[in-house]
Amino acid sequence: MDYSFLQHYWWFLVSLLGALLVFLLFVQGGQSFLFSLGKDKLTQKMMVNSTGRKWEFTFTTLVTFGGAIFASFPLFYSTSFSGAYWVWMLILFCFIIQAVSYEYQSKHGNVWGKKTYQVLLFINGVLAPILLGAAVSTFFTGSNFSVNKMAMFDITGGSQIVSQWQPYNGVLLMGLEAVLNVWNVVLGLTVFFLARVSALLYFINNIDDNDLYAAAKRRLVANTLAFLVLFLAYVAFLLTTDGFAVNPENKQVYMESYKYLHNFLAMPAVLAAFLVGVVLVLAGIGLTLFRPNFKRGIWLHGTGVVLTVLALLLVAGWNHTSWYPSTYDLQSSLTIENASSSEFTLRTMSYVSILIPFVLAYIFYAWRALDIRKITKQEMEQGDHTY
Repeated sequence: MDYSFLQHYWWFLVSLLGALLVFLLFVQGGQSFLFSLGKDKLTQKMMVNSTGRKWEFTFTTLVTFGGAIFASFPLFYSTSFSGAYWVWMLILFCFIIQAVSYEYQSKHGNVWGKKTYQVLLFINGVLAPILLGAAVSTFFTGSNFSVNKMAMFDITGGSQIVSQWQPYNGVLLMGLEAVLNVWNVVLGLTVFFLARVSALLYFINNIDDNDLYAAAKRRLVANTLAFLVLFLAYVAFLLTTDGFAVNPENKQVYMESYKYLHNFLAMPAVLAAFLVGVVLVLAGIGLTLFRPNFKRGIWLHGTGVVLTVLALLLVAGWNHTSWYPSTYDLQSSLTIENASSSEFTLRTMSYVSILIPFVLAYIFYAWRALDIRKITKQEMEQGDHTY
């Protein structure tokens, strides 16, 4: 395990966490349906409890993703989380109001009323996927920052700034300029509609109610079409746009035509994972729509989502590519080499990562225990432990 292997290994783990997070955004997707799919209070309660039993998985994965980035690629953490301040604060705010809403909407003495907290859940369901998608898109389109790499070696205790966000057209937007790039918005909307599709498939699998089942299948068509149009548009953009390449000899960053297409072709295993993932995403949706009483589409679809997103993130960082490029100064762009922790840190964390399969096994056990029985109207009417 040399230094280069460790850097690639940790980018793989970070990418896997990001892929799992995108799948778990079905919680947010479900919240966006509260007032359209849930026509009565009992149906809304079933939907809230269906996603409410999983929201902690999403939140924990987001925190773990941030922690893994901080530990393995600290220069990205210091650059993006301090520079693109408002984007990350809005994302964090969305997840905070989600946690508060689930825990307090049915509390005794709730002076705001349940509807207020459900509106907050709806806001989280719409904003969180769009903001996360737009933030990830900057891995391909770039951000407006500069890095003073010499300041990292200053041991005098001076106050030199390592990374600094730069004004956009004379205005310091602290990351909000990401939404001014149409392709960032396209990926944000892609993730939003993907989360809605995942939520519908999850409701079909998790809630035992014929009316909700029929309503979810009807809405699955329109949301799938919206997702496919946006997804295909973004993939077409990605495969034809200039990418941020890194010269392996002198580490200089330069623009390369069709860089991300070249990355797919240079890494057949990643391309295979991407293609298999897309097929599984479509298979989960297609079987649910066209096979009567098929309710397990979420698992094919979810596996496909993880593989597809994993492949896209690997294409962003592997094969001598800058995964957090700077549009202000190309040479300030971050790569898995210049943004990573020391070899000692990565090696030590790699030993700890051996525990990951045990954590995943526990998550599987906990998930299965929560889903051992389908949610029904009877349970919502009689159960004491409901949201």
